[in-house]
Amino acid sequence: MTDLSAHIRDIPDFPKPGILFKDITPLLLDADALSDAIGQLAAWARPLEVDFVVAAEARGFILGAAIARELGAGFVPARKPGKLPHDTISAEYILEYGVDALEMHSDALADGARVLLHDDLLATGGTARALAELIEGTGARIAGCAFLVELAFLRGRDRLEGYDVHALLSYDE
Repeated sequence: MTDLSAHIRDIPDFPKPGILFKDITPLLLDADALSDAIGQLAAWARPLEVDFVVAAEARGFILGAAIARELGAGFVPARKPGKLPHDTISAEYILEYGVDALEMHSDALADGARVLLHDDLLATGGTARALAELIEGTGARIAGCAFLVELAFLRGRDRLEGYDVHALLSYDE
């Protein structure tokens, strides 16, 4: 098993001063680390018996689609506004450094579908909360939330109270 934390690089003052960005690029560059991360997230989610994995643009797509494949589930991209070609639903969210929105095709999830919510990083919980709103707005149910990295000190997990939340790596500062 690969030490995944050895493949996460800190980038100070990105995207603005005072933010310590957790860069997953070194993990993506290492085939073993990438495979281990996908395998561990899929192993955690397998008992949830999900129909779909919903992941946020853009880094969430990288692992999200691979996890969906491992689980034999469909993949639903949640994108920035104006990027999807069909009718969409949307939700706004606050980042630790700004405001943004996500959209999803309005017909992507069927009522009652079991969904794994995925993103590469759980920070303040704004993106994940927006994803949860999009998913539940279709009548689908969130079976669990899986993240590669959690910045526990930002307490994003609090915004996901009531959901089963899992992160492979957690940072307390």
